[in-house]
Amino acid sequence: MGQQRIHSIKGTNDILPDTSEQWQLLESKLHQFMEKYGYNEIRTPVFEKTSLFARGVGEETDIVSKEMYNWVDQGGTALTLKPELTAPVVRSFIQHNLDKLSPITKLYYFDALFRRERPQKGRYRQFHQFGVEAFGSSYPEQDAEVIDIAWSFFQSIELTSIKLNLNSIGSKECRNQYRTALQDFLRPYFNDLSETSQHRFETNPLRILDTKSPQEIEILQEAPSITDYHTTEDAKHFDEVKTNLDALGIPFTLNHRMVRGLDYYTRTTFEITSEDLGAQDALCGGGRYDNLVETLGGKPTPAIGFAAGVERLMLLLNSEKFVKESAVQAYFICLGDTPRTFVAKTVNELRQKGLIVQSDMLRRSMKAQLRDANRGNAIHAVIIGEEEFSSQTAIIKDLKSGSQTSVSFDQLTNYFLNK
Repeated sequence: MGQQRIHSIKGTNDILPDTSEQWQLLESKLHQFMEKYGYNEIRTPVFEKTSLFARGVGEETDIVSKEMYNWVDQGGTALTLKPELTAPVVRSFIQHNLDKLSPITKLYYFDALFRRERPQKGRYRQFHQFGVEAFGSSYPEQDAEVIDIAWSFFQSIELTSIKLNLNSIGSKECRNQYRTALQDFLRPYFNDLSETSQHRFETNPLRILDTKSPQEIEILQEAPSITDYHTTEDAKHFDEVKTNLDALGIPFTLNHRMVRGLDYYTRTTFEITSEDLGAQDALCGGGRYDNLVETLGGKPTPAIGFAAGVERLMLLLNSEKFVKESAVQAYFICLGDTPRTFVAKTVNELRQKGLIVQSDMLRRSMKAQLRDANRGNAIHAVIIGEEEFSSQTAIIKDLKSGSQTSVSFDQLTNYFLNK
């Protein structure tokens, strides 16, 4: 009896060759897109000190209280696999004094994250996000630019059924007043709230607005709106954000119940959703976090960003349209023993010249090798058998049109370099 198979951990996925091409294409498009906006890539370690997320994300958030993968290493340091990316980027921004390099710091990332959530469609325990973080500007045009990056990138990869939800949760002064008003409103309904919401009632009542409970959603229909508690500056900032979005031609829906799930947000918050995703419809979310840099030990620095879920995005991409153009210029078909060394040498020389070339490693029939070349979307098949080796001439078959031509061995490299 053989050894028992070991399977991947629940909530994790292997990205297999038939889909990794789409991931590569998405990453490539993302790098090109961010360059246009002047954002530079940042990569942070896969784990950080647990205190970074407790301080930055918030002790009472679901991420910190329920979902993090924590351990204590041999040196007694509490560590965590990163469950989100803003806090690590802020930590790096402070640690490396990036604010000294420029008054505006614009960063983006594409990375893996870890949360011990209940796995479901589009939600996993190891997942990937891309996003941006912009440090240094408190002005509403920076908010509009960050939202524009998310909206325009989704449009560039031909996502059509998307919707922008927009809100402002105001300044600290605004939220303190609204917190009291919301508690006053909910107090008569306290016994009707779930255990989770009852706990949030004291620790972070704004998080109750995130509830998915139909009963609680019904109760909240009559709740006060946070916009009623905006300061004059809060209202002015939000009005200018909306004006900028109008100027950019980006449609939005105001959603005054949207507060986002992390404690560090201030003023502008937003989500982009897709009706094609079903219940878990959020593609990306973000907002302004003007106090987080200071909370984590840096100088007071305004900032705003967003993060987008890659796995959910992959569910929406048109698999037929979202594929790389054929990259394999030539597939060498070797028939017989005599040409084998020559074929290996020629394939290597072409690769050294920068061409993408494949060849058979199983000594199969010509039919089987041609099938493999077509499966790999090769443009040309180069056929070299005993007869071709004797005449020092290869047969080159165009796999798209079916036409064939003969090329002498000493002209093979130039033939493909001039294509």
